Amino acid sequence: MKTTDRLWTVEEVAEYLGVPVGTLYQWRCKRIGPPGRRIGKHLRYLPEDVYVWVREQT
Repeated sequence: MKTTDRLWTVEEVAEYLGVPVGTLYQWRCKRIGPPGRRIGKHLRYLPEDVYVWVREQT
């Protein structure tokens, strides 16, 4: 299974972006980071959404 075939965890997104996990949670509260989704009690990210968000940053 490729990593793009599944949702990413907060830890995986933080590693990909090179930021601390806490930063992702802060961005989520401020609505400025990549869009995440709650799956039950877990926060998950679509890799495509993360890629798009990165491309939109200037």
